[in-house]
Amino acid sequence: MRVHELAKELAISSKELIAKLHDLGIEVKNHMSSIDSDVAERFRGNAAPGIKPEAAPLATAAKEPATPDPQPAPAAKKSAAPKPAPDPKPAPAAKKPAAPKPAPRPAPSPQVVIPTDIAPLNGGHEEGVSVEGKTVHTRGPIIVKDLALALKLRPNQLITELMNMNILASINERLDIKITTAICEKHGFTLEYHRRVVDHDAPSTKKLVEQTEDDDRPEDLQPRPPVVAFLGHVDHGKTSLLDKIRDTAVATGEAGGITQHIGASTLELPGTQITFLDTPGHEAFTAMRARGANLTDIAVIVVAADDGIMPQTREAIQHAQAAEVAIVIAINKMDLPAADPDKVRQQLQQMNLAPEEWGGETICCEVSAMTGDGIDHLLEMLALQAEVLELKANPSRRGQGYVIEAQLEKGMGPTVNMLVTGGTLAVGDAIYCAPFWGRAKALINDKGIKVKSVGPSIPVRVLGLCGVPEPGTVFQVYENERAAKSTAEREQEQRKRDSLTGPARGSSAEDLFQNLKEGEKVSLKVVLKSDVQGTLEAIEQALTDIKSDKITLNIILTGTGNITNNDVMLASASGALIIGFNVGIEAEVNKVAKQHDVTINLHSVIYELIDEVRRLMLGLLSPLIQEHVTGAAEIKQVFQISKGSRIAGCMVTSGTIGTGKRTRIRHNGEIIFTGGLASLRRFQDEAREVREGQECGIRLENFSSYAEGDTIEFFDVSEVAQTL
Repeated sequence: MRVHELAKELAISSKELIAKLHDLGIEVKNHMSSIDSDVAERFRGNAAPGIKPEAAPLATAAKEPATPDPQPAPAAKKSAAPKPAPDPKPAPAAKKPAAPKPAPRPAPSPQVVIPTDIAPLNGGHEEGVSVEGKTVHTRGPIIVKDLALALKLRPNQLITELMNMNILASINERLDIKITTAICEKHGFTLEYHRRVVDHDAPSTKKLVEQTEDDDRPEDLQPRPPVVAFLGHVDHGKTSLLDKIRDTAVATGEAGGITQHIGASTLELPGTQITFLDTPGHEAFTAMRARGANLTDIAVIVVAADDGIMPQTREAIQHAQAAEVAIVIAINKMDLPAADPDKVRQQLQQMNLAPEEWGGETICCEVSAMTGDGIDHLLEMLALQAEVLELKANPSRRGQGYVIEAQLEKGMGPTVNMLVTGGTLAVGDAIYCAPFWGRAKALINDKGIKVKSVGPSIPVRVLGLCGVPEPGTVFQVYENERAAKSTAEREQEQRKRDSLTGPARGSSAEDLFQNLKEGEKVSLKVVLKSDVQGTLEAIEQALTDIKSDKITLNIILTGTGNITNNDVMLASASGALIIGFNVGIEAEVNKVAKQHDVTINLHSVIYELIDEVRRLMLGLLSPLIQEHVTGAAEIKQVFQISKGSRIAGCMVTSGTIGTGKRTRIRHNGEIIFTGGLASLRRFQDEAREVREGQECGIRLENFSSYAEGDTIEFFDVSEVAQTL
């Protein structure tokens, strides 16, 4: 709809409507500009009652008793009007407001009632910028144009000031809180940033998913199926075992075959249900966790009974432990003559995973993917483990969960394989899945059957999103498409800005130092790789022996062989550094490490590696700041040498003062200024140093409010490195 069409419908001038739209932050150039239908509906629905009594003075041809007629006239035009004569005339008459004869009562110019859900900030601290006295209030994004208006500056003046601060910003650019604070203080204003609070009663801002699982009432929580992933070494039978489990489940009574459509499947067992994730290994397992997704409740570590625990098995266990999920051991290939399950249990014991048969807590199941022996026992143990975990979710709330995988299919558009972790996802729901949105046009379960809704722990393929999200992305159901679209657009804008400034990773040494400055608990996480197992154990023991009360060393993964992409993904997910001893780096690993900002250090001498770790631990500890007062001077008299320039005539009372020192002024014992020295003079000459008992003239940088009797202290600042 054009601006002039809506203005005519609302019986106001296009100029007034353009002004209202600008107040709402909607940029339109002239009366021929197009506006969104949603905005038009809000004006039409909210403004009509307010315009009706005020439109009469504009309709000069209409008499006083005919005031109810002008409102329906623009909407109905020529259709079904009982009195056709008055209907076509209000609009032309409104073009000549100067001609009317004296009206019985004066009426103000027509005003549009602004809808409450898109009202601009006017002291109510809605999203935007407002001013109260010398205080600037803001909530949400801070735009250059809005800040300039609040500070009573022209936008080009503010842009020039930002350029002087080495910040290139356009008139519609968003500003950082720290930059805004500095600008406000420069002009004598105080900035108060109000965190955005969602009004759950407003129809346009009410989101469907605003509560967390902790907010659910206990009576609403119901048991949900466990989500199980199979991990382990190559050729130890992960895929074969999962296929056998499916066949067994089908044979025991499940209707229809299970088709791997969405990377996950559900099995109906007597009295329970289990969801299996078809993960391509622990590398994808870690990649999802790197994006914040913890999809699995139970990790089944598959170990071949004839091979035992291999390096990739060890890594799989460490990945599962890092993800803090329950672990069940499936000792596969028990049908082979060389099978030795006790050897596997002994190796597990050495990894602090004591089997239940040996008095520990780790469930071990002896199975065979070839014969099917032990499959039923494994499923029983998984159901028992799920019962122990007491997995529950609220199916009555709006759906949320994670993306397993997504693709663009010909003829179908973006199809997203999702796992619902809470609530219920139904056809027609508005979905936000950063940075995309859409409405669920169809839901297809793991058997290829269209369903109307799915509950917690159930995988489903969703059609209807406007893009293809990354695996591990969180999805949420919103009240309507408008809210989901608005959130997605804000996320897309934020990602666009982040792409210009560079993403924050958090796994490089520089990021660890920054985390320390921000007050986070200091912990150095390390992924350790070596050429042989014996050397690896020796290095691990040597690093463990480094004791410190101020910083902790956490070795999250150890292994032999070259550094792989899998190691980089784990380091990125955990914020760790990678340290290698006598190992190489596989192809493309450096590129992936650079993308994820992961630091890789290689060594060939053990003591150099240990010293490097010590230096990294010490580097995370910020140095101690020490001050040493070198001298002090008392202000005896203040001299005004020019307009705005004053010099303090002083007597050095202790020590020695001189250039290159830091200074601070004490008034009645309290520090009122700290800064640098601008000049130091003895009579008419510049002086580098003045000793106790001598007179001098002192001028400080950015300070001139000297007072007789105040003391100026001179001091040095030094940094002293901490020790472990």
